[in-house]
Amino acid sequence: MSRRPGNPSRRYGDSGSGGALFSSKSRSPPFLPIALIVLGGLAVFTYIHSGGFGAKKSASIRLEDDSSCTGELHRAMPVLRKAYGDIMHRVMHVGPDTCSVVSTLLKDEETEAWGVEPYDLEDADVNCRALVRKGFVRVADIKFPLPYRPKSFSLVIVSEALDYLSPKYLNKTIPDLARVSTEGIVAFTGFPGQRTNKAADVSKFGRAAKMRSASWWKRYFGVTNVEINEAATKKFEQAAAKMSYTPSCQIFHLKAYS
Repeated sequence: MSRRPGNPSRRYGDSGSGGALFSSKSRSPPFLPIALIVLGGLAVFTYIHSGGFGAKKSASIRLEDDSSCTGELHRAMPVLRKAYGDIMHRVMHVGPDTCSVVSTLLKDEETEAWGVEPYDLEDADVNCRALVRKGFVRVADIKFPLPYRPKSFSLVIVSEALDYLSPKYLNKTIPDLARVSTEGIVAFTGFPGQRTNKAADVSKFGRAAKMRSASWWKRYFGVTNVEINEAATKKFEQAAAKMSYTPSCQIFHLKAYS
């Protein structure tokens, strides 16, 4: 959730053919320095419009986002649409960078989407602020009951957020996600050993992510009386195989409360 020119000491006029090029006995055609100036200007123009000094920083930010489970959700979106079909008509996303997820979902005219950002939106861009203003996105602490009525959404997708909760709060959050869904939950969590920037995590999320195994999660889902949706899991795996998709995060398909 990381943001040199060569050695100029050697001069053309020192000796050899370089010195002859600029000597008073052999003047260069007047168009040569003009051409050099033009080429230099074009190079500067291209550099600025390709991102300039901020290019490396932007690329680094995109890389961090792409390596997250929210980034993985973006890659998995076509597979989710294939597996869930019409169920994805009224979706709520919960997790960091929810504005980007909601924006992607809303590109489908048949989909209504809302998002819950569990953390601050101080660095929100113009598009994100617009989604907040229109009521599509809100900030809410998911350690407490969400401000929605039961079965408000057909599908709830949560990415990354669960990795930052202790069992004490997972015991409340997971059942609450099941409460507001009619068809189920899709949860994206990190693999054990998956690296994160711990200092950045603590700064933004209050604690470092805890990557748990699939067996741990399945046992914990059972503790909270939320069942694995075997039918949805099979459909997703079949769609993933057809689309040659291999996830870099764990993906769990869960049932809603009946």
